[in-house]
Amino acid sequence: MNTAKLGLLALLGSTLCISAAQAQSKDIVLTDSIKGYAVDQRGVVVRSGFGLCWRTNSWTPAMAISECDPDLVKKEEPKRVAVAKPVETKPAAPVAPPPAAKKCDFSATLTSDETFTFNKAVLTLAAKAKLDKEVVGKLGTCAAVRLVMITGHTDRLGSAQYNQKLSEKRADAVKGYLVGKGVDAKVTETMGAGKTQPAQGVPKCADNLPRKKMIECLAPNRRVVVEVKGPAK
Repeated sequence: MNTAKLGLLALLGSTLCISAAQAQSKDIVLTDSIKGYAVDQRGVVVRSGFGLCWRTNSWTPAMAISECDPDLVKKEEPKRVAVAKPVETKPAAPVAPPPAAKKCDFSATLTSDETFTFNKAVLTLAAKAKLDKEVVGKLGTCAAVRLVMITGHTDRLGSAQYNQKLSEKRADAVKGYLVGKGVDAKVTETMGAGKTQPAQGVPKCADNLPRKKMIECLAPNRRVVVEVKGPAK
């Protein structure tokens, strides 16, 4: 009886170990070779509720990894093996490959002049007009909308915790407006990046600027990025 119990316990233990290993394999830990993806405090790549990896503003297709963007990763060509020359036969008529599926992927950014004033999460009229034109107006070209990702950003003034909450409020404000315009809330996700991803290609603001000048200088960082993914008609 004791031998049977020990065998059962060993079997259960091995099963738990396998399950734990499988669960851990789903996390993508940041390494020197993984760049361009947002990570959490553990150094693990952040995923959306749909399992998609969150990209940073510096992401390029060259940074794609197979766990996040398998379609963009160049597959290794199989090694060629020498084979005997086949018997010549009449070649079959070439078959045309099926046309590639058209995508309805696009993005829109609410910049400093169109989005939020300092320390605010209320959409301006200019921001609403741009959302109508560059997001709502383009949805008609999609056969379906699979995902709408909305990422809010802040400038560097204030604590990390405060800016994180503010960026989430800004993303939520955009989501609320789009849902009110008919966008399906079930495919809409929001994310706050806080002050961790300053806008690229803008002049650096000196630390000794007067506060008013500093707020004006950091305006490009107060933005929201909307990304839409789905098949085209």
